[in-house]
Amino acid sequence: MTLSAQAQEELVARMRRIEGQARGVQRMLAEDRDCLEILTQLASLRSAAYSASVALTEHYAIQCVREASFHESPDEAMRRLVDVLLRTPH
Repeated sequence: MTLSAQAQEELVARMRRIEGQARGVQRMLAEDRDCLEILTQLASLRSAAYSASVALTEHYAIQCVREASFHESPDEAMRRLVDVLLRTPH
């Protein structure tokens, strides 16, 4: 299943923000900034990545599972989603 144009645009925008945060952390490391400041930024980066995952999971659960009946059973699509979610660390 592919993303709708709107979902793709939203996810790409999120990923660009995450990329900017990662560059910010690299800069902080190069500037020898305080470890607590860096950890705070890493926590923000982790939260942003998690939010992107949640948004994509929601899209998958709503659109892709509904459309899965053309290619596989909705139960199989949900099982694959749960498998991926269980592999993802929190």
